[in-house]
Amino acid sequence: MAAEIHQSVARRAAILRIIGESTVHNQDELVKVLRKQGFDATQSSVSRDLRELGVAKAGDRYILPAQDNAAANNNPFAAVARFVLEIKTAGTSLTVLKTTTGTAQSVAVAIDGAEWPEVVGTLSGDDTIFIATDEPKDQKKLRERLRGIFGI
Repeated sequence: MAAEIHQSVARRAAILRIIGESTVHNQDELVKVLRKQGFDATQSSVSRDLRELGVAKAGDRYILPAQDNAAANNNPFAAVARFVLEIKTAGTSLTVLKTTTGTAQSVAVAIDGAEWPEVVGTLSGDDTIFIATDEPKDQKKLRERLRGIFGI
């Protein structure tokens, strides 16, 4: 079961990346690209993933939920911003993000990719991300940054 969940999360992250970087016209095309990248993908699994990710069809191609404005194209968090539900702190060096089910890894990848100096590392599950910082001041800076990005 855990392997299936990991496969689904990784496949969804790949779908977001593929649609963000190239033009995808239909589900069959997306299935082929995913299979070439080593994912176990079927039309039904891709259909479910697209629906749960909020991917829309615009004319003859798929678009990410926030991709239709110029600011979103320059924001690496645009594709995952709507997945974050809550930001909490635990102690003086741990920040916890709660996300929609199956999206924590995608959000954590975006955070890791930002390479913020206050972040020591992230650990993600299915709907929760733990973000470690060194100092209380780093945790405060991170919390403010995350609140600004995710509007929480």
